[in-house]
Amino acid sequence: MQTMQTIQIGVAYSEPSQQTWLNLEVPETATVQEAIERSGILEQFPHIDLENQKVGVFGKLTKLNAALKAGDRVEIYRPIIADPETVPRRDRGADGEAGKE
Repeated sequence: MQTMQTIQIGVAYSEPSQQTWLNLEVPETATVQEAIERSGILEQFPHIDLENQKVGVFGKLTKLNAALKAGDRVEIYRPIIADPETVPRRDRGADGEAGKE
C-alpha cells in the first residue's frame, strides 16, 4: 500500500485589525481550495466568500482548483472598497515620494 505524500504550505488572510498566517501540511495533490478548507480559516472568518473573493499564490492571482507546490503561500484577498478614481492622489515629487507637509 502506497502512502500519500504531504507538503508544507501557508495560508494567509488579512483584515485591517487582524492578520492571519497558518502553516499546514496538505496532501501533495491538494488544490488552493482544499488547502483553504483544511486550514480552518473559513471557520475563523465566516464572512470569507470564495465564490466572490480572489485568491492567489505569492501575490499572483490563481484559481481555486490550482495545484500547490511545497512552500506555497495561499492568499485570500479582500475586495477593494475604495474606488481609485474617487480617492485623491498625493502630489509626488521627482523622487516619487509624497510631498512633505
